[in-house]
Amino acid sequence: MEIAERQSRDLGRTVRAMWEKVPFYRSRMEDMGVSPEDIKSGEDLHKLPFMTKSDLRDAYPMGILACGTDDVVRIHASSGTTGKPTVVPYTKNDIRTWEECMENCLRTAGVTRGDVFQVILGYGLFTGALGFHYGAERLGAMVIPTGGGFTGRQLMLMEDLGTTVFTSTPSYALHLCEEVRKNGLRKKLRLRLAILGGEAWTEKMRDRIESELGVVAVDSYGLSEVIGPGVAMECPERAGLHPDWEHFIFEIVDPETGRVLPEGEEGELVITSLTKEAMPVIRYRTRDLTRLIPGTCSCGRKGLRLERIKGRCDDMLIIRGVNVFPSQVEAVLGGIEGLSLHYKIEVFQPDGLKELKVLCEAEGWMDELKREEKEKETARKLHENLGIRVGFTLLPPEALERSAGKAVRVTRVA
Repeated sequence: MEIAERQSRDLGRTVRAMWEKVPFYRSRMEDMGVSPEDIKSGEDLHKLPFMTKSDLRDAYPMGILACGTDDVVRIHASSGTTGKPTVVPYTKNDIRTWEECMENCLRTAGVTRGDVFQVILGYGLFTGALGFHYGAERLGAMVIPTGGGFTGRQLMLMEDLGTTVFTSTPSYALHLCEEVRKNGLRKKLRLRLAILGGEAWTEKMRDRIESELGVVAVDSYGLSEVIGPGVAMECPERAGLHPDWEHFIFEIVDPETGRVLPEGEEGELVITSLTKEAMPVIRYRTRDLTRLIPGTCSCGRKGLRLERIKGRCDDMLIIRGVNVFPSQVEAVLGGIEGLSLHYKIEVFQPDGLKELKVLCEAEGWMDELKREEKEKETARKLHENLGIRVGFTLLPPEALERSAGKAVRVTRVA
């Protein structure tokens, strides 16, 4: 069966399940004058209403359940940092589907059964660690479930057990670079591949991680609400992420209007799950900004790819009428010699107008004169690239707190 036929079949089954078992979504469909019979193929997807994070939060704990509660065998959840967590239930088939998606993604990244795979992500309600864990085991790799934090122990096990592949957030991988350099471990490690995700990161950060750890660093993409990691993965060519079209449909829409955009145009990523039983999502607005890349990848694989996530619609800062993304700031910092890429952005409103201040660590000690020169150089380049004047402070090495999870880049100062 061709991929388009499978997508049409699975989309129809998913829409029917939501119509019959999820009252809020049936009501949305009725408001739009659409029924399951109107959805005959993926080309009819635009007729269906969107789902958002707010819908999932409003349905807490399990108001969006398209199966019986007796069929649920596991619960995961988002962190809930902005309110109640998003609870994500799984059936046995969902777990098997997730393992299959993860195995396929790990193969795409270049993982083999001969690898020693270290999972440096938090175990628990968060989906990341267990997704990689079970996917790597299914592939046949040796898994070391170290979890997050405890950097000294992470590096000891990397050295003693011969870790060849690890997964973490990009910001934690940058912290590993520091510790490897500080302790002279580079030649003692067998690392060859880093699979990084959970936050937006730039090519400058990739370059630094690859050069300091001696790895190929690839991007991983997934969302707890959709299934977890396993939605898309870069191959070693690093020319875009290969999405799993068998289990998901991907659209790019205008963040303001919701209008579907043509291939190649940048917008908000929208995902529909095709095979999830417990909590399917239909036209789920991820808030992530990217585009679909046409053409054949240099690895030989055909089909549309996803460009690495630029940022989130809700991460965009509007400073004196100018749109600024944290990734733009990071790209500037990464191009300046002597800066570490450990940084944070402060937003404040002294006179009603928003102002921006960037704080970034130096890679090493600098005397007062050199520090002042570096601050002026960086402030000038931030101004040139962002189009607004930005305050900049150069901090000594290790001045900012390190995180084993997602780095908090932006803080609002009263």
